[in-house]
Amino acid sequence: MKTLTLFIGLFAANFAFAQDLEDRDESFIVENNKNLLKIDIKEPFMQVAVKGCNDFQAASFEGGAAAYKNILRKYMYTYLNSDFYTLTGDFTFTLTIDAMGRVIDVAGDPKVLNSDVFFDDMQYVVRRIKKDWKPAMCNGQPVKSEMKLKMSFSSLSADM
Repeated sequence: MKTLTLFIGLFAANFAFAQDLEDRDESFIVENNKNLLKIDIKEPFMQVAVKGCNDFQAASFEGGAAAYKNILRKYMYTYLNSDFYTLTGDFTFTLTIDAMGRVIDVAGDPKVLNSDVFFDDMQYVVRRIKKDWKPAMCNGQPVKSEMKLKMSFSSLSADM
């Protein structure tokens, strides 16, 4: 009987101590890097003319270049994941606008460290804009065209 009581006592004591949580050290340091990004989109946008077209009309956005610039800047601040790259300098993006007025491709230049990730993010940003362009016209027919946008970026990395 004494052995059984001793065994039950040890079992209960182990079970009670097993439920006791250790005091956690809450003084750990969280390392969080954040890039602060400044974006300057230059106007006017440059339309690339279609070869062999006598009567060319450039593609346009409802509200003009200023409206597109404001939407693009807002979306860039919202959707760019600038934690993976630090941007400083001038970049040129070429938007390919199809005959329906949709942006079907975005290409960036120049190529720098981690620019491929940045250019992929820019494709995502531009495709999030749901308003279509009025396509370029050549001899009265809508045609595929390219629009060049120049941007200046400056990044400031900070540990928070």
